[in-house]
Amino acid sequence: MTVYLDHAATSPVRPEVLEAVWPHLAGGTANPSSRHTPGALAAAALDEALRDIAAVLGCRPAEVVLTSGGTEADNLAVKGIALARPRGRHLVTTAVEHPAVLESCLALGRAGFEVTVLPVDHDGRVAVEDAAAAIRDDTTLVSIQLANNEVGTVQPVREIAAVAHDRGVPVHTDAVQAAGQLPVGLAELGVDAVSIAGHKVGALRGTGALAVRSRVRLEPLVHGGGQQRGRRSGTEDVAGAVGLAVALRLAEEDRREVAALAARRDRFVAAVLAAVPGAALTGSAAHRLPGSASFTVEGVSGESLLVDLDAQGVALSSGSACAAGSDEPSPVLLAMGVPPALAQSAIRFTLARSTTDADLDRAASALAASVAAVRALR
Repeated sequence: MTVYLDHAATSPVRPEVLEAVWPHLAGGTANPSSRHTPGALAAAALDEALRDIAAVLGCRPAEVVLTSGGTEADNLAVKGIALARPRGRHLVTTAVEHPAVLESCLALGRAGFEVTVLPVDHDGRVAVEDAAAAIRDDTTLVSIQLANNEVGTVQPVREIAAVAHDRGVPVHTDAVQAAGQLPVGLAELGVDAVSIAGHKVGALRGTGALAVRSRVRLEPLVHGGGQQRGRRSGTEDVAGAVGLAVALRLAEEDRREVAALAARRDRFVAAVLAAVPGAALTGSAAHRLPGSASFTVEGVSGESLLVDLDAQGVALSSGSACAAGSDEPSPVLLAMGVPPALAQSAIRFTLARSTTDADLDRAASALAASVAAVRALR
């Protein structure tokens, strides 16, 4: 049986989610905007799901916008807030953001906005002082991820948000990777908008949400019939919303066990560093997602290790699963000062509550064997 250690890419759909969504799929759920009894039942299910999602995201149901995933939620946050605000045409983000944020900022740059990309230190962490210095009178948005999808580094989002709010600037955070491991509520983080993705927490692929304060103006990217208070038109996916609500609730319950998850991760990291010469942990040791362990391994290719480990029944990633088809060094690691050749050796193990010590022991042993085998071929 495969040891699955790629939960940062996609987490398996939870049985509870499948059970909750099946009636809405098998029963042919009506359009929640329809004015008949089946439509009213669909609207009631949608409203209940929105209430449950809002409870996790620390907002009112009316402040939740359902999306097709984290990428759309990030696009809507960055472009929607920037285009709606008359304050100015300057954005602040970081060099280690998910491409959904960085590419959205660059697209706005091509449309006449100025974009300041903040540097990070060797751990992949942004300095609050750098963020404060970058904010100008015409800054219209600060977007900074809560936790990095490749190396797991957690950013000082609350501190940066406080600085930005002192200057009257709204803050968005991409919390896609953090949901289920860290608090992701608007109030808890002190931000104005939070993006999440369903497939990272055991919901269906193609589901996600953006929580955005009602006081923050948002220009829709999808126009049409005016659903979701005009912020994202199109018939709502009731089954997807129900599944997302269930998955988020369960993910919040899982957060009670993050200390145990972090302890298993630390044991695994120690085993890898002891068994694999030339292995080095990437990202912050002190400010890291509890389920994230990423390494570089001197003198080998990350892709080669991925293939060999897959043959041994261990599933992981050689970097971000979102950089489809790219064999270039990770921009995140390059921004952290990792040399390009070493960056190409990157591998990422991401754990879940269901991951056992036996799984991790097997993965560490398999990695040591793979590194030895790959190096022997040089």
